[in-house]
Amino acid sequence: MGRTVGLAGAGSIAFGTAALLHAAGHDPMLWSPSGKGTAELSQGADLTATGAIETRFAPRIADSAAQLARDTDVLVIALPGYGHKTVFDALIPHVEARHQVIVSSHASLGAVYLTRRLAERGVTVPVTAWGTTICTGRRQSGTEVAVNTVRSRVDLCTVPEDRSDQALALCRDLFGDRFQPRDGLLAISLSNLNPQNHMGIALGNITRMERGETWSQGQNVTPKVGRLLEQLDLERLAIARALGLEVKTIFEHFHLSFHVPVASISQMNQQMHEQGNGGTGPATADSRYVTEDVPYGLVLTAALGRLAGCPAPLHEAGIRIFSAMYGIDFEQENEILTALQLDRYDLDDLKRAARTGLLRQPTRA
Repeated sequence: MGRTVGLAGAGSIAFGTAALLHAAGHDPMLWSPSGKGTAELSQGADLTATGAIETRFAPRIADSAAQLARDTDVLVIALPGYGHKTVFDALIPHVEARHQVIVSSHASLGAVYLTRRLAERGVTVPVTAWGTTICTGRRQSGTEVAVNTVRSRVDLCTVPEDRSDQALALCRDLFGDRFQPRDGLLAISLSNLNPQNHMGIALGNITRMERGETWSQGQNVTPKVGRLLEQLDLERLAIARALGLEVKTIFEHFHLSFHVPVASISQMNQQMHEQGNGGTGPATADSRYVTEDVPYGLVLTAALGRLAGCPAPLHEAGIRIFSAMYGIDFEQENEILTALQLDRYDLDDLKRAARTGLLRQPTRA
């Protein structure tokens, strides 16, 4: 018998994940926080997935966070990181001990924020953080999604850590044997390669984005863009080593996510393009590649590098360059880190929170 799964979100990842759940015999329900993303589906239209997942079905639609929690047992956060805090805040009054929560993909210690707020209500649930999404794709309309790929391996961890076995079993039941447990939230935070990869891709193609061009992402990871991605990856791996953590390399990421043989990053992307799953690059400068991945990805990686005594100058430069381009101080745009007051904690505090999901009273004034 399938599980009832509530997905907060109505973009490409939420639609693709819902399609994958339906194809596996589960019962997905979608909730669009604004209501706009599910307007057509709420009128009875079917959701159609093409590409790596081929299915058509009528998902259940929730009209509120309360209904999403009431009518499902598993809650999946499936929208960009800049929407996580708003969705957490909407769901927190309605989460019960029977629920499990999956954050797809996890951003900026969001699991700590959620766990702390639930603890204030006396509620403890497993909160599972994924290092990336289960699939990639592009929403074609209010009822259609083109799924580029279903990943063969997704890093995860769960807080509190004593619920990890239960949560891993759930993820495998929902999506199959495609999950790699990692050692706590700091490892998951450093397992998400989207921020560094999207930074390099956006920097190399920003005029295409601004002009609204249609362009192949894989094809435009040229040798020089690919080399930048490789150098960004070395910074991330160095921070992980300094923290005593094991995370996958960018080469493993592209190999496991897009099923191409290991080569240079540019060569792997060219092969993805030739196979037809290189994806289409953003057609707007108002893209999550910047508005999500800079404040909710690069900022956290850079902060962890400073705490670990392993600075990341390319990541730091990316934050400053995008801030200059957009006229926005992206370092101040992260609502979750602001709410957690991250600058008042030290590395030992964060290491404990990475396992328990809870931050103690701050060690700094």
